[in-house]
Amino acid sequence: MFDVDPRTLLTIVALGVITVLTRGFFFISSKPWTLPPWAQRGMQYAPIAALAAVVLPAVVLTQGELIDTWQDARLFAAAAGAAWFFWQRGVLGTIVAGMAVYLPLRLGLGW
Repeated sequence: MFDVDPRTLLTIVALGVITVLTRGFFFISSKPWTLPPWAQRGMQYAPIAALAAVVLPAVVLTQGELIDTWQDARLFAAAAGAAWFFWQRGVLGTIVAGMAVYLPLRLGLGW
């Protein structure tokens, strides 16, 4: 039915086993596992650090280089979103405020 290369099949099976072992490691262990206090403290900042690592380059870079003009809708949208967040502390409002500024500038002015 399918002509599968043995190395490809071995790779798929090995990756499946590795995935099950690494994801099921905490269920296999018989004693409870907790993070040390310093790691728990660090995990509180992981979501914001990951978000900043994704959003900041998307705002200030174009084709891997810093933007060279102030006429970029992303800058104004990021500023509007940040202003909304510091004013209201709401994530949904931040997204709406940023998009409300971004779309007219991008679609209307072509920034």
